[in-house]
Amino acid sequence: MSKRYILAFFVIAVLTISTTVTGQNMTSSPFSRYAYGDLNENVPTAYRAMGGVGIGMRNNRVICSAQPASYTSCDTLTFMMDVAASASWSRYSDARGMRNKANGNLEYLTFQIPLWKKWVAMSVGVQPYSSVGYDISMNDSIGGYHYTKMYAGDGNISEVYGGLSINICNWFAIGANIYYMWGDLSRMRTLTFEEAGMNPTIQDEILSVNNVRLRYGAQLFHTWEKHSFAVGAIFENKMKLNSTYVLLETQTEDTIPIYKEGWQLPMVYGVGASYNWANRLTVGFDYEHQAMASALYNGLKGRENGLQDHNRFAAGVEYRHNVNGRKYVERMMWRLGVNVQDEYLASIGAKRVSASIGIGFPLHTIGTIINTTIEYTHRGNKNGLEDNSLRFTIGASIAENWFFKRKL
Repeated sequence: MSKRYILAFFVIAVLTISTTVTGQNMTSSPFSRYAYGDLNENVPTAYRAMGGVGIGMRNNRVICSAQPASYTSCDTLTFMMDVAASASWSRYSDARGMRNKANGNLEYLTFQIPLWKKWVAMSVGVQPYSSVGYDISMNDSIGGYHYTKMYAGDGNISEVYGGLSINICNWFAIGANIYYMWGDLSRMRTLTFEEAGMNPTIQDEILSVNNVRLRYGAQLFHTWEKHSFAVGAIFENKMKLNSTYVLLETQTEDTIPIYKEGWQLPMVYGVGASYNWANRLTVGFDYEHQAMASALYNGLKGRENGLQDHNRFAAGVEYRHNVNGRKYVERMMWRLGVNVQDEYLASIGAKRVSASIGIGFPLHTIGTIINTTIEYTHRGNKNGLEDNSLRFTIGASIAENWFFKRKL
């Protein structure tokens, strides 16, 4: 592929996908009602099939923005691009019975470029940060009055990033990403009484975000004979969220706007590790913690809003029989993973459990791989609310040799 065409595609794709990601609704889960919605793990399709690992992964054919220190793992002569799209189906129950929802989304577009030999590399891209999308209802009564609560929300927060990675020595790398975030999260709550003469109560809130955040990463790695391993860590400091919050309350015929400040992104830290044997077997593990309970949310500490810290565990494995095998099936990559997370709201006592499988299909050019993932997720709480979803993701990881001189 010509460099001119790739550069033209780069400019057009970033502009197109950044606009598309901003405008789409990327989830249909009732659990996205809380906090900033469903957070995107921002791992590539290949790692999503391995349960969402990434912090400890180091692969010269995978771009992983979740770990900025990993960019220097790329081939020193190779320009890389990764793009993905997904389709999901969700099934949950509320006062209106069993409901089904479907979504289709562009997931991300990322690029990775070596800057100076094996020592410095960079990555840029556009991806979602979080998504809100739900429409549920509940029936209840108080003091002899019967009413229906209806909750609806949509929107997402998107981000573009630029990251730099530096190899300090042959076994240690550091990196950092800077993100620009933008988007709107809209939520509406309606209380409707069955009795005549009772006016409905409507609350409509909109959170608009325009913010910059930073992520730092580090990796230790070593290779000997047929073995290689890496351990990594990431960190994000708690920081104020530059945002505008508007609450519209309607009880009679009056609508009163209320403007509030006091939102923070939580402190985030995580660790991960991976092991590879003979370019055939890879295993990885991640743990990530988000301190939601101590971050400001709607002017109060998260725990005062009923929020709890968010913990995520991920583990996965990849197997390829022979990277240079004559048979195509020998060169295919087979992946499997699991992921367990806490939900934000402490009172609902919910867990999110996911299992994923995937296959990587190498094309005739050694640097191009079509990655596929199927992920099943179950979310439930002690109040009986359940959400079961199935998501299919397909991505293309493309590598082009740019930085070498042809012999005349």
